[in-house]
Amino acid sequence: MIRLHHCPQTRSMRSLWLLHELGLDFDLVTYPFDKTLRQEPYRSLNPTGRVPTLEIDGVVLTESGAIAEYLCERFPQAGLGRDPSHAERAQWLNWIHFAETISQHTAALTQQHIALYDDSMRSPIIMQLEAKRLLKTLGTVELALTGDYLLSGFSAADISVGQAVYMAKHFVHLDDLPALAAWYARLEARPAFQKALPDAPALYAKAFYAPWEG
Repeated sequence: MIRLHHCPQTRSMRSLWLLHELGLDFDLVTYPFDKTLRQEPYRSLNPTGRVPTLEIDGVVLTESGAIAEYLCERFPQAGLGRDPSHAERAQWLNWIHFAETISQHTAALTQQHIALYDDSMRSPIIMQLEAKRLLKTLGTVELALTGDYLLSGFSAADISVGQAVYMAKHFVHLDDLPALAAWYARLEARPAFQKALPDAPALYAKAFYAPWEG
């Protein structure tokens, strides 16, 4: 049995996208982005009150990077992982976890733009710093892209980083990152990516591009 606990527009999209790419049968439990995650019965499953949470054959995993590694090792036939003997293993692992480097800045911007409901609570300085830091992380991806994908072929590394870029696009433009923009367009066109998108517009529907970006 595989069950994913998911909120649209969060890191759990990585796990959802990966499950679709793997072609697995799974149950999907979707939650609103509110206090529900901190209440029972979900609280007993994941005391941190966050997503994703993956239940698989009695195992419970709550970190998207760990979920990616575990699923790719359990279902290697899809070719989305890199086993320990593979020449690309180290870089695959690095990209799986580099997604969090991108996401930490997106999370800070989400807090400033959305979680802080009053303009007086927001800090233009923090917004500017985090947007610049976010663009710097995307620049790292831009420099690494020498082919169609991050490694020799499409993998869970592209899923993890691609989802982080999906969220980053709510706050920054990709105009000055042509290789990244072309790579992201390839990911966007994948049927499994489309299946992982939210069914309805969410709290990111309006534009949050910062005024200092032009």
